[in-house]
Amino acid sequence: MLEINKIHCGDCLELMKEIPDNTIDLVITDPPYGMSFQSNYRKEKHLKIEGDDELPIEAIKECIRIAKKACYVFCRWDNLRDMPQPRSVLCWVKNNWSMGDLEHEHGRQWEAICFYPKNEHEFIKRIPDVIKAERTENVLHPTEKPVKLIRVLIKANKGEVVLDPFCGSGTTAVACKQLGRDFIGIEIEPKYVEIANKRLAQSTLLGL
Repeated sequence: MLEINKIHCGDCLELMKEIPDNTIDLVITDPPYGMSFQSNYRKEKHLKIEGDDELPIEAIKECIRIAKKACYVFCRWDNLRDMPQPRSVLCWVKNNWSMGDLEHEHGRQWEAICFYPKNEHEFIKRIPDVIKAERTENVLHPTEKPVKLIRVLIKANKGEVVLDPFCGSGTTAVACKQLGRDFIGIEIEPKYVEIANKRLAQSTLLGL
C-alpha cells in the first residue's frame, strides 16, 4: 500500500496496479481529458499535461477497482460516451464559459463528474448533482480545480482515506488536509509534486 499523506511521483497506472481491490475509501480525481490542452490565454505557459493525447480509460478503471466506498472522476461532456457507466453524473457549474466554436457551439459553463458508488458507500450528507464553484485562475496548473469544489465531494461521503492518482498541483490533498482526512496523491510530473508539497505545507485544518 502506498504511504498515506504523501504525494508520490510516478505513473499512476503502474502504482495503482499494486493496490488491492476495494481498499481505498474514496477516489477523487481529474484525469487528462484527451484533448492535448494548452491554454493560449496565459502569458506564462504551463507544461503540457502528461498523457493528454487520449482519455486514460485503463487508469480510470483502476480507480473504480480500488475504491472501497466511492469514486469520482472529472471529465468533459464528450468523454461521457467513453467512460465506464456511472451511477450518477454531477455537473460542476463554473463562473465562466469556454470559447470553442464561436459560430456553431454554445459556450460550455460546466464540467462533468462521474460518480461510482461501491457496496460499502455511505453518504454523510446527500448532495444534489449540480455544484456551483468559481473556477481558479489556473495559476498553479493548466486545469486546476477549486479546493471548495473538492471539499464538497469529500464532505458528502464517509471515508477516511482519499486517493487522487492525477494529483496535479495537489488540490485534493489540500482539501483533505483542511478537512482532517488522510490522502494519497500520485503525480507523474515532478514540478507539480513540488508545487503540491508547497501548498500542503501552507495548508491548515479548518475544523469543518
